[in-house]
Amino acid sequence: MLPYVVIAGRPNVGKSTLFNRLIRKNRAITHDQPGVTRDRLSGVVRHEGRERFALVDTGGLIPQARDDLDREIFLQAQDVIETADLILFVVDGREGLSRIDQQLADMLRQSNKPVHLVINKIDGLEKGPLLAADFYSLGMDLTAVSSAHGHNISRLIDEIINRLPVFSLPDTDEKPQGLKFSFLGRPNVGKSSLLNAITGENRVMVSSTAGTTRDCVDITLEIKGRKYTIVDTAGVRRRTAVSDDLERFSVLKALKSSKRADIVFLVLDALAGVVSQDKKLLSFLDREKTPFIVMINKMDMVPGSERKRLKEMFVRELGFCGHAPVLYTSAVTGTGLGGIIQLAEKLWGQCLTRIGTGELNRLVREAANRHQPPSVKGRRAKIYYMTQAGINPPQFVFFVNNPDLMKSSYRKYLEKQLRKIFRLDMAPLRLVFRESQG
Repeated sequence: MLPYVVIAGRPNVGKSTLFNRLIRKNRAITHDQPGVTRDRLSGVVRHEGRERFALVDTGGLIPQARDDLDREIFLQAQDVIETADLILFVVDGREGLSRIDQQLADMLRQSNKPVHLVINKIDGLEKGPLLAADFYSLGMDLTAVSSAHGHNISRLIDEIINRLPVFSLPDTDEKPQGLKFSFLGRPNVGKSSLLNAITGENRVMVSSTAGTTRDCVDITLEIKGRKYTIVDTAGVRRRTAVSDDLERFSVLKALKSSKRADIVFLVLDALAGVVSQDKKLLSFLDREKTPFIVMINKMDMVPGSERKRLKEMFVRELGFCGHAPVLYTSAVTGTGLGGIIQLAEKLWGQCLTRIGTGELNRLVREAANRHQPPSVKGRRAKIYYMTQAGINPPQFVFFVNNPDLMKSSYRKYLEKQLRKIFRLDMAPLRLVFRESQG
């Protein structure tokens, strides 16, 4: 088990830049606009070839905040601080000691946790002592750094390690045993609420304000001895609705995150139906051959008399990617969430399916005997043989006399036969047709 270090401080002092620098990855979104980080992000800091401590980045803290969102950020950070082995209290060296910094220092002292003051944005060695002078009045052990340029980061890591309790450190790089999931969907469809319901904790912030989640937040979940990673992403709006550079970057990270995941949970709003942006996301996942599960959320808000009609509508609208499993869920009541991990495991198992060439060619012969390829201008396609070329997703290569003669209707027929015979009803499939002389 690794020690637990939490980064805390007011907005826009460079906490996320420090987080990225320490874990050596661009995990947190950094921007000049205050309040970019809203949910807590976690990572592991390595030093001298070993994992040394777990690191958590929190949103900008504003004591006695009036805004609902700021209050929620503050309460979440307090929960995290209670479990910390060390708190990195980050301040802005260029701006000097502020009233909010003093209030936060008092709050952190009351937590009875070890606190190390990190004076950030000290870019020049000769200016460091002068810029840091104000902060000595807080009476805390401190280190002056520049997260943006890497100045004094190695020294900070050494000082953190010296202040941490002794834990047994892993000698090898332990890989997560389970799958990596990603939540994708438009803003305010309930992605974060579903994630909290699945994990059983308030791990990410929930707000009625669309666009609350901006970072891709990684959460580790252990079920029956297997570790899963769940990523909550920013809501994906249509392009004309993306109003600033920060949100555009968040959307790009959401789509990129979905491509790295093993399984994507695409969340739709039961009350809104399948809108045009939902169809674009469905097409994106279908085109990329990403394994995904559709979650129709907020079913608790649908009257019982309307549910049958609603489900029939979703079946029609989702017909063009009919292989994707559909769950009707409620983050409020927990409806539809009981078997979600088992369903994802089953889908992943199909994605890793391998089928022998002999079995595949028997399927080709039987399929052609039942239904021959249609004639195109007096010529008919002929399949000589087929083989499986890869997994995740399963890819099948058909060697034919002329790929242009394989009409889309017959290609769909062959895909349907593959799914039926080999029980690949949920996995995305990639069918490739190549010319061969037979």
